[in-house]
Amino acid sequence: MAIMEDPDGQHWGYELSKRAGVRSGVLYPILHRMLDDGLLTDGWEEHAIGKRPPRRYYELTDEGRRALGGLLHAARDDVRFRALVERTAWA
Repeated sequence: MAIMEDPDGQHWGYELSKRAGVRSGVLYPILHRMLDDGLLTDGWEEHAIGKRPPRRYYELTDEGRRALGGLLHAARDDVRFRALVERTAWA
């Protein structure tokens, strides 16, 4: 749901971790599976700020938007997840 709040944007792992409320050790394996499945593409920011190394970003592919949109639609129809999904901007 965190990535679908801005389905056309570039997302940093740290930002997604904070918005989703999950630790990086949980998030990054999910992001890597989504990359392997063709739901995401990735890249590196062009200019790092200060001494910080460049950050890796993730973007949804068209297939990823369709897949996650379908998943969120299904979740909205499930009473167990409806309130959670309806809190997002996407819903």
